[in-house]
Amino acid sequence: MRLQKYLAHAGICSRRKAEEYILNGRIKVNGEIITQLGTSVDVEKDLVLFDHTPVILKPAEKKLYILLNKPAGYVTTCSQENEKIILDLIDVEHRVYPVGRLDKDSQGLVLLTNDGELHNRLSHPSFDHEKEYKVSTVYPISDSALEKMANGMMIDKTRTRKADVKRLSKNSFIIVLRQGLNRQIRKMVGKVGNQVAKLQRIRMANLTLGTLKEGHWRYLTPEEIQKLTQ
Repeated sequence: MRLQKYLAHAGICSRRKAEEYILNGRIKVNGEIITQLGTSVDVEKDLVLFDHTPVILKPAEKKLYILLNKPAGYVTTCSQENEKIILDLIDVEHRVYPVGRLDKDSQGLVLLTNDGELHNRLSHPSFDHEKEYKVSTVYPISDSALEKMANGMMIDKTRTRKADVKRLSKNSFIIVLRQGLNRQIRKMVGKVGNQVAKLQRIRMANLTLGTLKEGHWRYLTPEEIQKLTQ
């Protein structure tokens, strides 16, 4: 393993900062000061010192992938004063973080993980994974309103991407988005003169709620993890 990667994984500093420490002669390997970037170390045999203090590589944290069926009334965050948060619904040893957001009044599928690489990839706007929602409206929704949402519209000075929209009844429809603007569906429905009565996320990429009850959670299957991380 590269020395700067070893220092970063041990929680000493970032890789860039590790390079600075190496160049400044603050790192020793087996008693020898190392100033050459790209030096490799054997994690099983070599003794690494930072300012004369042993650097111990922490064991890799077990990666967790959790699917939660969020009830309305919970905030999709790790901490918020005087609010019920989704972590209140999950009982695991390791800290996990939600991927994306689902507003307090909405319900349905939330993915949580401690896999930082996957979290960043799925959260980045350039990653076009699909999110599917079932929407009920206060008033009957017209065909023209559904067409406008499907073709894209201006909200908050941003034009929404085209979406797949399918009517379920006079007051409900399915919409598949490939972006995640803040409260996007509620604002789109408001833009066509209606209001959301119920909003439920039923799919995210290859993950679906299935028969998971509201307020319950489960670990992803190995097959789901493989498809999600490909």
